[in-house]
Amino acid sequence: MTGPRYTALAQTLPATVPFVGPEAQERAMAKEFRARLGANENIFGPSPRAIDAMKQASDGIWMYADPESFELRHALAELHGVAAENIVVGEGIDGLLGYLVRLLVEQGDTVVTSEGAYPTFNYHVAGFGGELHKVLYRDDHEDLPALLAKAAEVDAKLVYFANPDNPMGTWISGEAIVAALEALPEGALLVLDEAYVEFAPEGTAPVIDIEDPRVIRMRTFSKAYGMAGARVGYAMGAADLIRNFEKIRNHFGMNRAAQAGALAALHDDEWLNATCEKVVGARAEITRIAAENGLVALPSATNFVAIDCGRDGAYAKAVLDGLVARGVFVRMPFVVPQNRCIRVSCGPRAEMAILAEALPLVLAELG
Repeated sequence: MTGPRYTALAQTLPATVPFVGPEAQERAMAKEFRARLGANENIFGPSPRAIDAMKQASDGIWMYADPESFELRHALAELHGVAAENIVVGEGIDGLLGYLVRLLVEQGDTVVTSEGAYPTFNYHVAGFGGELHKVLYRDDHEDLPALLAKAAEVDAKLVYFANPDNPMGTWISGEAIVAALEALPEGALLVLDEAYVEFAPEGTAPVIDIEDPRVIRMRTFSKAYGMAGARVGYAMGAADLIRNFEKIRNHFGMNRAAQAGALAALHDDEWLNATCEKVVGARAEITRIAAENGLVALPSATNFVAIDCGRDGAYAKAVLDGLVARGVFVRMPFVVPQNRCIRVSCGPRAEMAILAEALPLVLAELG
């Protein structure tokens, strides 16, 4: 009796998971976290309208959803002042990144990203046999000019750039992105991950013609809209590029409740604005807590804050482990020198109070 005949590529890949979920950690500890501040969810939650819409749609959850996401795509098109043909909806940015790599990357094709940037993109590239080239951060920012220079050097098909950045929370202006585009080599596509852009200062999102074939922009309902578990993301780009997604995407990947919730969330500007204000307040509180404990919080344009623990990665990992042991789930970057930091999600006062209680105890124990 024989087993399945795996592809040669699959046999070379390690059995990796980009992120170990808090649930797995809770099972290992045999207890639940008191404060879930590491999953990059919007802990303030989604609009009540979105919750109501998802509840109402749940009676029909057994049926396939509209494979064209017609209503949601047209609402998004109206919001961004583009045509519906310029938008594709998918299972979060993660799902869309997988489709994009499947569409453009064959075994041996080159792709450029930042060392220590969002690992799920790398996971997709490796899964399709792409060759990753990585560029170091510069002053805790992804270095867009260096990324584009590397792309020209290696003839990259894709250049991944998140603005604002995960895991550091840093950002650059939209004008700087537009200016840098002039250095994008012929035949390369800039993948602009804007998952956190709703939290960022005005002017962070670049003004780029939607039909510019050099750029695809990724947005999500997971962060500012508070719907991480619903898995709703969308990409915006030139109509010809978006049309090609129809060849390879999962047309029934979006369920009815997710589509209904996203549409309702999109129409609740008041909730979105209030959430962004709460995030600003929580960022200030995390910054205050860090300073009270002799640590430095990096400026952030996201719903999390990177806290510089002031030493090396081993010390930051010890801080993280100490917080986890006290029921506070946080994460950290894993590449030098960013791994001197821990990354803490913004949350309501109760969660911030738990962090404020636990952090000094951890630091005192470490000495």
